[in-house]
Amino acid sequence: MTSISKTTLDFLNALKLNNNREWFNDHKTEFQKEQKKAKDFYNAILEQLKTHDDIEGLKMFRIYRDVRFSLDKTPYKPHFAGSFSRATKKLRGGYYVRIRPGESFLAGGFWEPNKEDLLRIRKEFEIDTAEIRSILSNPSFVANFGKLQGDSLKTAPRNFDKEHPDMDLIRMKQFIVVRNFTDEEVLSPDFLAQINESYKAMRPYFDYMSEVLTTDLNGVSMID
Repeated sequence: MTSISKTTLDFLNALKLNNNREWFNDHKTEFQKEQKKAKDFYNAILEQLKTHDDIEGLKMFRIYRDVRFSLDKTPYKPHFAGSFSRATKKLRGGYYVRIRPGESFLAGGFWEPNKEDLLRIRKEFEIDTAEIRSILSNPSFVANFGKLQGDSLKTAPRNFDKEHPDMDLIRMKQFIVVRNFTDEEVLSPDFLAQINESYKAMRPYFDYMSEVLTTDLNGVSMID
């Protein structure tokens, strides 16, 4: 499958309206058919990614929700989602795609960096943001993603100057890029190509962050 079928969106819409085990069990065969088509599409994305990046593999997320600690007890996610991890310790960052009627998007970046990685990124921004700001203002980046997204602290992190001119970046806790898609775009024949072009547009950002996270402040590699 190199495109998303309208029947896939129709099934997900129906699941959203009938998010209960009885309905799902009655439509299990239909689910399995649409799941297979979605997985084939994600594998097509994987093959495209492999032409311009070193990818470790694809992870498809289960449709079943973990409701143990959630106030929302609906048992299913009315979407298909998958992520693609980059290979080797030198290549940092990850790719993600979600197909959900009215709420489809792709994303990439660093969702929950550990405290060591987060400090390393902030220290880099404290020293110099010229390169990252050049990447974030590149017309291709802006056209695809608009701006860098993610949660931020309300004030400066500990041991950082509150008056630092790049505090908008230093305060960030997540470093994510996102592109949203309409249902019309999802169903278009060139949806796969659009995803692939957006992932290509991420590469300068990923290359920069990978270099930061695999070297010390003197630029010396920390990879064995």
